[in-house]
Formats: sequence, C-alpha cells, structure tokens
Amino acid sequence: MFSRVATCGLTGLEGHLIEVEIDISNGIPGFDVVGLAETSVKEARERVKAAIKNSGFRFPGQRITLNLAPADIRKDGTDYDLPIAIGILVAAGVIPEESVKGYFISGELALDGSVRPVPGMLCKAITAKELQYGRMMIPAQNLPEVSVVRGIEYYPVNNLNEAVAHFTGEATIKPAERIETGEKTKAATGLDFSDVLGQNHAKRALEVAASGGHNVIMIGSPGSGKTMLARRLPTILPDLSFEESMEVTKIYSVAGMLPPHTSLITERPFRAPHHTMSAASLVGGGRIPKPGEVSLSHYGVLFLDELPEFGRTTLDILRQPMEDGFVCIARINSTITYPSRFMLVAAANPCKCGYYGDPVKPCTCSPREAEHYLGRLSGPLMDRIDIQVQVPTIRYSDLESRSGEESSEAIKKRVCKARAIQKERYRGLNIFCNAGLTSAMVREFCKVDDDGKRMLRSAFDRLKLSARAHDRILKVARTIADLEESPVIQAVHIAEAIQYRSLDRTILA
Repeated sequence: MFSRVATCGLTGLEGHLIEVEIDISNGIPGFDVVGLAETSVKEARERVKAAIKNSGFRFPGQRITLNLAPADIRKDGTDYDLPIAIGILVAAGVIPEESVKGYFISGELALDGSVRPVPGMLCKAITAKELQYGRMMIPAQNLPEVSVVRGIEYYPVNNLNEAVAHFTGEATIKPAERIETGEKTKAATGLDFSDVLGQNHAKRALEVAASGGHNVIMIGSPGSGKTMLARRLPTILPDLSFEESMEVTKIYSVAGMLPPHTSLITERPFRAPHHTMSAASLVGGGRIPKPGEVSLSHYGVLFLDELPEFGRTTLDILRQPMEDGFVCIARINSTITYPSRFMLVAAANPCKCGYYGDPVKPCTCSPREAEHYLGRLSGPLMDRIDIQVQVPTIRYSDLESRSGEESSEAIKKRVCKARAIQKERYRGLNIFCNAGLTSAMVREFCKVDDDGKRMLRSAFDRLKLSARAHDRILKVARTIADLEESPVIQAVHIAEAIQYRSLDRTILA
C-alpha cells in the first residue's frame, strides 16, 4: 500500500515542492523516516501516531516507511505533520487516493488531532500558485495571511477529523472566502512629531533622512530627545506599497512573528534591539537560519540606541547589509538570502557619562576617554551613515514655548512629494530613493552648480573626507534639492548636507 501527498518546504523565503511518500508493508511494526529529515520532522512519528488514534482511527500495525522527496533537501519544522497523517490514512485505505490529488497540504498536529498554525504559510501559498496547484488544505488560523494570494482555493481545517471527512466526502469543506485586507490604517501608537518640543535642527535632519532613505546617527546628552525623535520617524515615512507589504509579510511569516488574524503588514517595521544582542540575532542565523533584525526591519527602521555599547564585531557585520540590501547566510547544506533594505537610525551619547561638550552639566570624562568612547565606532561604519547630527540639550524656553510644533502629517506630505520625484527619476533602475544611488549614478544624477562644486571641494580638503563620504554628501544634497523641487544641486543644498557631516570634524576626527 502506497500513497503520495504534496506539501511545501522552505529555504529562506523560497518554497519548493516536497512529496510525502508513505509505504505500508507487512513485517515487524515500525515507523521509519528517510529523506534528510531533521529532529523536528522525525518527532512527527509520535505526534502523528497519537493524533490518528485520538481522532478515532486505527493506526496501522505494520511497517511504515516515510520518505520526504527530494531526498537531497534538508527538511525541518512541524508543518509536515498533517500531510504525513493524511498520507498514512490514504495508504491504509481510509481516504481514497484520488481525493488528495491536486492538493497542497500543510499543518502541525497536536496529540488530540487538532491542527495548529505553522510559520511561512504565505510563502507556501505563493509557491503553490507558482507550481499551479489550485487547492490548499491549511490550518484555519493561517487563513488570514494566505488570503492575499489569489487563484487558489483554501480549505481551512481545525482538526484531523475535518480533513478526513472532507477527503472521504462525509462532510465536504467549502473553499474559504477571501478575507479582504481593507484600507491601510494608521497604527494606534499616538506618536507624532508635534510631541517633540524644540530640536528643529534634528527634526529637519530626520525629514531629509526620510525623504531620501538615508541612514542617520544622533549624538547628544541623555534626555535630549534622541529616542523620542527616532520612535517618531516611521510616522513621516511614505506608506508601504502592496509589493513592499507582501515582502515584509513574507519575512514575518517565515519568522513566525506575524500577528494573529493579520493578512498583510501595512505599517513600516520599527525594530529597536538591545545592545546585548548577538551578531546572529542582528543579521540572522542559527542552526536553521532565521531572519535577523536587519531583515525584520526591511522597508522600515532599525533603531540602535546607545550605539557604542554594541559589540564592535556586531556593528561591523552591519556594513554588508547596509550596502547591499540583503543578507546571505551560508551553511554547509545551503545558502539563504534574506532582504534587508532598512533605514539605520542610531543614537549615542558623546562619552561614557554622557555630558561631554554639554553647556549645562559638567562632564566627568577626560577628552581622551570621550574620544575612546566614540572610537568604538569604526570608520567604515560611520562612512555608511549619511547623516550625522548633534542633538543639543533641550532648553527650558523650548519646554514652555506655546508655539505649535509641526505635525507628522505635515512633514510626511513633503517627504512623499520628494519620494515621488525620486521614484520618477529612477524609473526602471531598480532603486527608489537617493540613498540607493551607486557611485556611477551619483555622477549622473547629482549635478552640482559651480558655487556648489567650490564649496564641496573646500569641505573635502578641510574635513579630510573619504571618497564614500563625498558621495554621501552629494546624495544628501540631492535629497535636499528634491525637497525644494530643484533639478540642480545648489551651494545652499551642499552647505546643509555638509552640516550633517560635522561630526567628522567636531567629535570623530
């Protein structure tokens, strides 16, 4: 007695067809699993056996051989439970063989036969569509996330009995109706730039950063509002497009972090990991590689507070994802790629005590100690941060000011207008904002007038900038010009962009 059931395996975000082959033969009772299965798959033997018995079916008392084909791809996870159980019942004659053909089946089984949700179901649905499978049997709790993939009939089940009844025809399940994702709604965080009093220079820097997708670091004394500003940055970023939402949702689905009853993530991610995190947590990894913080913040913001407190090795690993927009995690069996196009927003104190250069509170660190503190940040990493801005201590006059602060909505309108200009300019080039310009593109699209060239040449010699820092200034100046709808970069735009590299001279020099 032989059966074959189709399911899906995942390597990173990419899915591939896995065929669950079951052979039941006479001999000493046993249950062998072959096909390069990891421990979690081998443990399915006990879950499936208990689930079949507790659902009222007889578990075959013969020799069972389970093969997961193709056998050269490593399989991991609990989502093979349901197809294995269905395959055994087909081979045992409980379910007609013809009834399971054309189905993609996936789900984890509890010992009582109930079906639990599994991660990565969105990627599996996309794979099923690509392989021209028109029907999927999935856990009922996974239905919202797959509903965005059209062209497939979904059969949600809550337990093994429902699945068997459907295939035997006793109680056919109707294909689930597509769940509408609805309009994009603003997250009820209550955060707004109007909450931040004063700090107009820092607000302007973040507006420029948001308009061009630039990385930014804020350096200032404790309590100056760095974290407060960073947490409000997503409120002025453009809304995610449908394609961007799909990419972000796929990452969170694979990571098992998709919120319940969510069909599509429509808000830009904001991730703020603690400085004690490991390098693998930051860029992804593990025995079975999972997305790290740089991928979980894809198309969003990665906020690193107290940047010098992070391990130097951990920070230097950031350099490749920041430059390339993706992470490659190499293992013996495979190489997995996760996207990582994020805005890096970092905050740091100027020294260990936090008050170096503060006009109000005296610093207890020596100049050498302050220099050593920020010296933990490598030059190549700082070169990759387009905007470096100092955030001064807030004054009492700012706190008691009655003048209305500009709202996030007003700033966002200008940001979206600048992004629209960039999107049109780079149409067909596979980049969407100024931060993604290559060196060749900088020479092509960042045209500077004569006064601006003289100013940039003077700053390059005086601040001893690197070639990369030179290009960063031009990118930021291009964004400032876009905010003013200027086709040519002028001296005033270069001057403002140079201000955002002032830390090269004042602190980090």
